[in-house]
Amino acid sequence: MQADAKKIARLLKTAQGQLEGILKMVEEDRYCLEISGQIMAADAILRRANREVLQAHLDRCVLDAMESGDREKAREKLAELAGVLEKLMK
Repeated sequence: MQADAKKIARLLKTAQGQLEGILKMVEEDRYCLEISGQIMAADAILRRANREVLQAHLDRCVLDAMESGDREKAREKLAELAGVLEKLMK
């Protein structure tokens, strides 16, 4: 992975902790909107981690392929990114 692994790990561990907290809230039968707010917070952290990974893909994988002059490899990397973006937009 070309992204900052420590930064991504920190974000994912934070999201993991939030998910554990959300599970506890559900088990304790906490107020629905409190749970929803925590779910949205965890989702925001996961989205941030994903943006970091995708940015690294653009900055390194796609750029390296383009700078290498290998048009086929560059097209392949861009097609991979397009596939991920399509999933994000669903």
